Amino acid sequence: MKLVDEAIERYAAAHASALPPLLDELARVTRERTAVPQMMVGPIEGNLLRILVALLGARRVLEVGTFTGFSALCMASALPDDGRLLTCEVNEAHAAIARDFFRRSPDGHKIELRLGPALETLRGERDGAWDLVFVDADKTSYPAYYDEALRLLRPGGLLVGDNTLWSGRVLAPEDDDARAIAAFNEKARRDPRVDHVLLTVRDGVHLIRKR
Repeated sequence: MKLVDEAIERYAAAHASALPPLLDELARVTRERTAVPQMMVGPIEGNLLRILVALLGARRVLEVGTFTGFSALCMASALPDDGRLLTCEVNEAHAAIARDFFRRSPDGHKIELRLGPALETLRGERDGAWDLVFVDADKTSYPAYYDEALRLLRPGGLLVGDNTLWSGRVLAPEDDDARAIAAFNEKARRDPRVDHVLLTVRDGVHLIRKR
């Protein structure tokens, strides 16, 4: 199921703030050197993440799923110069592309890339220490990422879940990924600790604010 008409998607992208040319290059490299370039958030969601970080006045951001670094660079650009973004990735080839572009970016010094299973990284971090957690990684772990993210966020902090409509398959989940994403959404719906809204941006973006 295509959630957003392609012409509307192009119109929306054309009416979002321009991103640095380095990100255009990163998008091209991602398309050329990876088998799954659709995993990249792209300019619409990249701008959304950048604006959310700015609106929160965030200083500490945790990202689950670096891929090639597009989303990390968007969010880092809205952090203060002494802000910190910790991003988790398991694929060394993807991480190598990200590291190269982090080195070339004026915001790269704010970013630490941690190679290895994200849940191990999350479980080693301190409760309530983070302003925003962005989850965009293996879908079967989404319910576990939800639990860890809520522990890690400060009151008023924001959990952002990507791909939370999963091309409409959450309506009748038949595979492990769809069932896990549906469980993530249901956790938010039943959790009295949060306020949340599920947006029909790209493949679904769930904004979950810890009270």
